[in-house]
Amino acid sequence: MNVFLIGSGGREHALAWKIAQSPLLKTLFAATGNPGIKDHAEIVDVDINNHEAVIAFCKLQNIELVVVGPEQPLVDGITDPLEAAGIKVFGPSKAASQLEGSKGFTKDLCAKYSIPTGAYQRFDNADDAKAYTREQGAPIVIKADGLAAGKGVTVAMSLDEALAAIDDCFDGAFGAAGAEVVVEAYLDGEEASFFCLCDGKTALPMAAAQDHKRVGDGDTGPNTGGMGAYAPAPVMSDEMTARTMKEIVEPTLAGMAQDGHPFKGVLFVGLMITDKGPELIEYNVRFGDPECQLLMLRLKDDLLPLLLAAAEGSLDGHSMSWDDNVALTVVMAAEGYPASPLKGTEIKGVDQITDADTKIFHAGTVVKDGKLLANGGRVLNVTATGNDIIQARDKAYDAVKSIDWPQGFYRNDIGWRAIERVKN
Repeated sequence: MNVFLIGSGGREHALAWKIAQSPLLKTLFAATGNPGIKDHAEIVDVDINNHEAVIAFCKLQNIELVVVGPEQPLVDGITDPLEAAGIKVFGPSKAASQLEGSKGFTKDLCAKYSIPTGAYQRFDNADDAKAYTREQGAPIVIKADGLAAGKGVTVAMSLDEALAAIDDCFDGAFGAAGAEVVVEAYLDGEEASFFCLCDGKTALPMAAAQDHKRVGDGDTGPNTGGMGAYAPAPVMSDEMTARTMKEIVEPTLAGMAQDGHPFKGVLFVGLMITDKGPELIEYNVRFGDPECQLLMLRLKDDLLPLLLAAAEGSLDGHSMSWDDNVALTVVMAAEGYPASPLKGTEIKGVDQITDADTKIFHAGTVVKDGKLLANGGRVLNVTATGNDIIQARDKAYDAVKSIDWPQGFYRNDIGWRAIERVKN
């Protein structure tokens, strides 16, 4: 079958790498792609923001499945016109994508269907938001309602930090995403990322991971799209996974269907494991980045029929099996990230890494005049598998240190929570 992959980051490189292994695949096309994706797919010049152009391309190439990687095209509603044209899509509708596109939408859904999450209020002006925040005190969480490339959430440990975050939102730091703000209770515990494939009726649990959002070692500095991750997540025991499915995923899927927005695609559940159990931090409507890279390395099954079943509404009866190895990825980012990443600097040594347990996923790269250059904030995902978390970490960092990129940086402590568990 012919498949069209939309996206250009590390997540999409991992998806392309995995889809390309399927015996069902005839040709994989991708837009806009990157140098890593190009190894597995035919890169095509299609404006993914022009839905009519995407439909025309799919019809021309007899595309049987469109796989949408990033959140923005989903929130913009790319799925609906494609499906109306008779083209199958792995990804939720515009209405269902509100689970990520609007923090307020998700919190209201949680309130309606008794899904455990932090107490909250929604605000459309700074004065009321600040008054409520002063009443609640710190620590407290301030969220821009819309999409902000993973940077619209402030976990404020002081009142001054919270008030400044509210000003940032309403002063336009996150564009239209900050026109409304959600202020919610701070949840104390351990975070985890949990993923399910969904077809509108059935939720098929995948696996859990833990990522590192802060830019600096020791979880310091501003939030980013993610500086590294590892899987599986030790905190997600069988009991915690079962509770997450029963208390969060299943009522969400049922509630979305009840409200006329059946959800299909991948549901990314951002969790805080508290003393009370799993509580929802937020939903995303696509694979995590860089968590997807770990899932693709550990998934033993053919991915393509699973994506197709989700798109067709036929997931019931399917299952997934996972490699016992631990996977860990280190993000190499460009100097200045997340504020003003430096672009155009040369990266050497990527093609010299030949260890069978190590894979380099391109996230923000471009080739010009035969040179590999940085072309984004998060640039490379150096990913490795091992028998345990320490072996996976050591392999990943060995590869990182062999890459010659003076203008790049990375965290040195990816996996620290899981490593502490092993040592203790």
